[in-house]
Amino acid sequence: MKILKASRMERCIGCHGCSLACARLVHKRLSWATAGIRITSAGGLSTGFEARLCLACNPAPCALACPTGAYAQRKGGGVKVNRDLCIRCGNCAAACPVDAIHLDGETGLPYVCIHCGRCVPFCPHACIELADLPDTPDSTDTPDTADAPGAPEQATPDGTPDAPAPEAGADAAREARHAR
Repeated sequence: MKILKASRMERCIGCHGCSLACARLVHKRLSWATAGIRITSAGGLSTGFEARLCLACNPAPCALACPTGAYAQRKGGGVKVNRDLCIRCGNCAAACPVDAIHLDGETGLPYVCIHCGRCVPFCPHACIELADLPDTPDSTDTPDTADAPGAPEQATPDGTPDAPAPEAGADAAREARHAR
């Protein structure tokens, strides 16, 4: 099982490429309000940036707080989201210990990282990565992205669909390029 991690935020320049990629590619709406990952200042340009994203809690407090089952526990941590069941109560956002669930001010719908990794190729400095969780008896599946509109297809930085997912060799080359 894989989860999104912001493991190299010291490299972040605050471009918000990951946030906009999530909003556009996963949620099909180019809006800051619909991103599952948020980049915030850690106190100014000299102190860097922080990524607010789901930490894949197990058990997930947001899923436990959801009265309709719109947020359901994912094996190994994190949640699956079924927007058709959401009543926009905000209980999920209130229960999140790291403030990783964002409520759209217009629609009231909650947005959270579903660990699909579609934002990773849009980070120019390799600050975020899709990493393997340690194997546990209940973490043998992959992220369920069927609930995200259009999530099964991959996209290139220019937005064209059906590009293959990044391979380990490509990640290593990008890291070497940015390590300078």
